[in-house]
Amino acid sequence: MLDETEWQSVGPLLGSSVESMQRLRQQVVGREPQTNIFGHMALAKYRTLTGHRETDANVLWHHRASLYGPPCANCGKPLRTPRAIICAACGEPVRV
Repeated sequence: MLDETEWQSVGPLLGSSVESMQRLRQQVVGREPQTNIFGHMALAKYRTLTGHRETDANVLWHHRASLYGPPCANCGKPLRTPRAIICAACGEPVRV
């Protein structure tokens, strides 16, 4: 998971990746563009920050810690959202 500081260095690359792919698709109708340089740059930055080699840039959108809640007091897994009232993994109610 990336904290907000780390996300600031990866997120813009992912956004640029989406925008560049949309532009390429408009220019080259009927065939998929061969490369996605911003996606590769985002993957490289992620590997530098975490040491984990991810192969799909789209997966990085889900590696932002602020999307999830704190760890469950019972099982330790992150809650699905910051506003969750029950742990989806074990069913434990969240203590306020």
